Amino acid sequence: MPIRHRLLAVVVAVLWGANFIAIHASLEVFPPFLCAALRFLLLAVPTVLLVPRPQVPTRWLVGYGIGFGILQFAFLYLAMDVGMPAGLASLVLQSSAPFTVVLGAALLGERLSPRAAAGVGIAALGMALVGSQRLDAQAGLLPFVLTLLAGLGWAFGNLASRLAAAPRPLHLTMWMTVIPPLPLLLLSLLVEGPDRITAALADSWAVAAIPAWLGLAYTTLLATVLGSGIWTWLMARHPSGTVAPFSMLVPVTGLALAWLVLGEVPAPLELLGGVLVVGGVLWASRTVRAKGTLGARGGDIRLEVPEESLERTQVTPAR
Repeated sequence: MPIRHRLLAVVVAVLWGANFIAIHASLEVFPPFLCAALRFLLLAVPTVLLVPRPQVPTRWLVGYGIGFGILQFAFLYLAMDVGMPAGLASLVLQSSAPFTVVLGAALLGERLSPRAAAGVGIAALGMALVGSQRLDAQAGLLPFVLTLLAGLGWAFGNLASRLAAAPRPLHLTMWMTVIPPLPLLLLSLLVEGPDRITAALADSWAVAAIPAWLGLAYTTLLATVLGSGIWTWLMARHPSGTVAPFSMLVPVTGLALAWLVLGEVPAPLELLGGVLVVGGVLWASRTVRAKGTLGARGGDIRLEVPEESLERTQVTPAR
C-alpha cells in the first residue's frame, strides 16, 4: 500500500473521528431524532435525483437502511443527547465490530475462528471496563447502553450490506440514505413532539445555530460523501485487511478532538478499556490466509469491522 494511500486512509479516520464533534454541535440546536432525520434527508434528495439505484435485492437495501441508518443513528444521537461524551461515543461505537462477528456466526452460519473469538472477548472486556466507569459518571449508564445499541444496529446493517453484495458499494451506501428520513421524522414527531420540532426549527435560523448547521453539513458532505468515497476507492485497490485497521484510528481521533475542542477528559480506566477494545478488534480483524487459497475481500465502504477475518462456510462473492 503506497504511502499516499496510507495517508488517505488516515485522512478518512480523522474525518470520521471529527464527525462526533460535528454531531455534538448539531445536537445543541436540534433534538436527536430530528437531527438524524435531517442528516439523511440532506443526502437522500440528491441521491434519488443523481445516483443510479444499486442492483441489489430491495430487502437488503432496506435492511441496510434500517440497521446502519435508523437504528445506529437514532440510538447514537439519543445517547449523545442524554449525556454520552462525543469522544467516548466514538470509542464505544466500535462495539459494532465484535457484534458483527458474533451475529455473522449466529445468523449467517459463519464459523467463528479462534482468533476472532479471542478478539471479541478482548473487545467485550474493554467495553465492560468502560461501562463500569459509567456507573459512577454523572450521566449514568443509560448513554453507554444506548451507544452499545447503536453499535448493534450498525452490525445488523453490516450483515445486510454484505448480503446485498452490491457491485458498486458507494451507490448502495448513498441509496441507504433514502430509507431513514421518513421513519426518523415520524419517530421525532411521536417522541419529541411538534412543539419541540417547531421550536428547534425556529431557533435554527438564529446566528447562534450556525455551528449546528455546519455540523450537519460536515456529517453529510465530509464524513459521509468524501470520507466514504475515499474509503471505497481504497477498498477497491487494496485487500480490506490492509485498509480496515486504519478505522481503529477513528476513536483515537474522536477522543483527542473531544479533549481539545470540548474539554472531555476520559478516566484512566476508560482509556484502558479503549485500548482493549481497539486491540481486540485489530486482533480479530487480522486475516490468516491459507496457502493456495484466496483471501475474501469485504466491500462495504463504512464497514469498520473484521469482515475479512471470518472463516466463512457461506462465502459471499468478493467485491
